[in-house]
Amino acid sequence: MSGFLLRLAGPLQSWGERSAFAPVRDTAPFPTRSALIGMFAAAEGIGRQDGGLDRYQNLHLTVRVDRPGVRLVDYHTAGGGFPKERTPATSAGSNKGAAVITRRHYLSDAVFVVAVTAPDQILEPLTTALRRPHWAPYLGRRSCVPDEPFLLRRHVDDPEEELRTRVPLSRPTPRDRHGHDREPTTIQVEFLCEQPARPALHPAAPHHAERPLPAESKEPGAPASSSPDAADRPAPSDSFADIIEVNDVPVSFAPHARSHTTRRLHRTVEALPGHLAGPQHTLIQRLIDYAHLEDHA
Repeated sequence: MSGFLLRLAGPLQSWGERSAFAPVRDTAPFPTRSALIGMFAAAEGIGRQDGGLDRYQNLHLTVRVDRPGVRLVDYHTAGGGFPKERTPATSAGSNKGAAVITRRHYLSDAVFVVAVTAPDQILEPLTTALRRPHWAPYLGRRSCVPDEPFLLRRHVDDPEEELRTRVPLSRPTPRDRHGHDREPTTIQVEFLCEQPARPALHPAAPHHAERPLPAESKEPGAPASSSPDAADRPAPSDSFADIIEVNDVPVSFAPHARSHTTRRLHRTVEALPGHLAGPQHTLIQRLIDYAHLEDHA
C-alpha cells in the first residue's frame, strides 16, 4: 500500500496523552495517533463535533525518531491579578476568581519523520488538504508551529522503506573521539510501528525478533546511545524491540465527549545506512533535494 511522508520538526512540540484540563499537561515522547488524526481532520476541514473519524481507521503510521528532543516544563499562569469576572470560567458557569496554574510539558528540538500508509481513495484528498489546509497544522498545541519542509513526499510506493533507505536523517554526521566527522556504515535509529517490524529489505537494517529494550532505554523516544562510537557499532542482540500500549486512538474529538481506545506499538532500534546523516549545515538542502525528487518522477 502506498502513502506519504511527514516531517515533524520545530522549536517545541507537545503530544498530550491525558486530559487537556489537568494541572500537569504532559507530552508523550513521540507523536500520538490522536494528534496526527486530528491534524489530518483539521486539514480537511472536519470539525471536532463533525464525526467522520472512521475514514482514517485504515491509516497505518510508522514514526522514525530522528531526534528525541529535550523535555521542557513551562510554569504557566492564566487569569491572575484580574477581578473575578475576568478570571477563567468554570464548568458551572461562574469564574474561578484566581489564577489557573498549570505545568505544560514540551519536547524541545525534537524531529520525527512519519510514514503514513493510506488507501488510494483517501491518499490524494488528504495530501492535497495537507498542502492547502482548512485549519493550519501544529505540533500538538497551536503555539507549536511546524518547520518546513513539512509534507516531504505526497506519494511513495513504500513509505516505510523510504524511512529506512532514503529520507535524510535530521542529525549530524557522528564524530569520533577526537572530534572529527566520519561517515559510519550504519546509524542506530528508533522506530515506532503499529505492525511488527518486517524482515529487512537491505543489509543495513537487520531484523531481530522482538525482545525487551535494556533498562536504560525504557523511556520511549530515548536515544539508543550517547557514546561517540555508538553510531556504527552493532547494537546488542537484546536491544532491538519491545511492545508498548498507548491510549491514543481517537473515537471522538467532541469537546464534552472525548474518547480514545488503545493500540499496541512495536518499538524497535534499527541500523540505517550511515549516508542518511550528514553535516548539519547541509540538512535543509538535502531535505529539499529529497522532496523535489517527486517533482521529477
